[in-house]
Amino acid sequence: MRFLILADIHANLEALEAVLERARGQFDQVICCGDLVGYGPDPNRVTEAVRQLDPAVAVRGNHDKAAVGLTDLSWFNPPARSAALWTQAQLSEENRSYLLGMLRGPVEGEGFTVAHGSLLDEDQYLLNLEDALQSLSLAPHRLTFFGHTHVQGGFAWFKEQRAGRLDPGLRKGAAESRLALDSENRYLINPGSVGQPRDDDPRAAFAVYDRGKALVSYFRVEYPVGRVQQKMRRAGLPGYLADRLSRGW
Repeated sequence: MRFLILADIHANLEALEAVLERARGQFDQVICCGDLVGYGPDPNRVTEAVRQLDPAVAVRGNHDKAAVGLTDLSWFNPPARSAALWTQAQLSEENRSYLLGMLRGPVEGEGFTVAHGSLLDEDQYLLNLEDALQSLSLAPHRLTFFGHTHVQGGFAWFKEQRAGRLDPGLRKGAAESRLALDSENRYLINPGSVGQPRDDDPRAAFAVYDRGKALVSYFRVEYPVGRVQQKMRRAGLPGYLADRLSRGW
């Protein structure tokens, strides 16, 4: 079984379409680590596309909650708050119902766990080893997929009793990197952000997990960033959110 791992699409349809085209024929089921919407200009079309993919596991993200009134927007910075309010006004009833029904992470799959933030708090950012170690120690399975940080890679607790970051090394321009999984290690895998990367690489990010081969492949793919920026500006979304797509931050 091969799983396409998606996270932080953020209503960026062009990025999602590029990812699905690149991943064509390489997966059997989909796992979604949350944040289908927020920031971007196509919340309905992205939500509909994910619904059609019928993910095996899909957990909600903080922007999914914001789009349906499940979180306090005072915690959001002004551009994110503005985009959340815009998204609320755009969503169809069907897509709003879908987002309302998304599961709160973490959720267990067949031999893996799926979260948006951490295993302690769905809204916690796993940015350092200290926080990652807490989730690694709590994980019911040796493999966990998460998102939220928009940084491709993750963390691992190795059988030698040491922890480390996972860096796919794709920021230098490569398009694919493979990680062979050791059954004695524990992993937190972040596929990166489809629609708003924040690791200095503007290309859309995703991963594929091949359970039979015990292999995770990280990918980056180009998409028409300028087209998305134009749509965001026409929609009246904050210019900062559009500009940052070109920088990958």
